[in-house]
Amino acid sequence: MDFTTEITQIGEMVEEFLKEKLLIVFDDNAPSGLAEIAVLHTKKELDKEVRIGDSVRFGEVIYEVTAVGHEANKTLESMGHCSFSFTGEDQVKLPGQIELKGQGIPVVKIGDVFQIIYKEN
Repeated sequence: MDFTTEITQIGEMVEEFLKEKLLIVFDDNAPSGLAEIAVLHTKKELDKEVRIGDSVRFGEVIYEVTAVGHEANKTLESMGHCSFSFTGEDQVKLPGQIELKGQGIPVVKIGDVFQIIYKEN
């Protein structure tokens, strides 16, 4: 089953991070200081680990996972947190980061779907 949740809030500094090809997500329980830099989403249990070849969807745009940091699945499970980088590189710069490749940078809106689509094994 895919991980599907809804964007509930967009921090005032998200646009600045998107200019750097970075999108930070947390579930609705994010500490207030971090909420201003992040896209918040409804809390949902992560059923499976995110792996290279899986897809991530923001709204109508789907990206392919090209690299997964060694802490990314833990932080997604515990606090719905991850830093998504849209450079398509095959290595991450941060342990809690997931690299994505696809059509540009997403335009996220409240009510949009944030989804992890698992590749069939």
